[in-house]
Amino acid sequence: MRSGKAPKTVDEYLAMVPEPARSTLVKVRATICFFDQPAATESISYGMPMFKYKGMLVGFAAFSKHCSLFPGAAPIAALKNELKGFPISKGTIQFAVDKPLPGALVKKLVKARVAENEGKKQR
Repeated sequence: MRSGKAPKTVDEYLAMVPEPARSTLVKVRATICFFDQPAATESISYGMPMFKYKGMLVGFAAFSKHCSLFPGAAPIAALKNELKGFPISKGTIQFAVDKPLPGALVKKLVKARVAENEGKKQR
């Protein structure tokens, strides 16, 4: 997936991702944008697309054999029962390169993360 040149925008990142992972991530991005807070911004962080809203909101990336969503630990712990069937770690959910996460699940994860970020003390 890497071409040696670091992407500067989410569109550049997605252009570097081979199919079918690109189409899968485009769908995940659209779902996040649809359910996202208007104040959220898109950027590249740690070499991957990231939405930020009062801190890191959610990131996503393609790898050679899977795609991942990075909503953080608290949303994953809160929705653990709904994530059965997906490989998960503390802050990451893996899914097939040719099958995006269900939109309703992405919506719940993003909303949980927004609530978490809004509850943090603002400096």
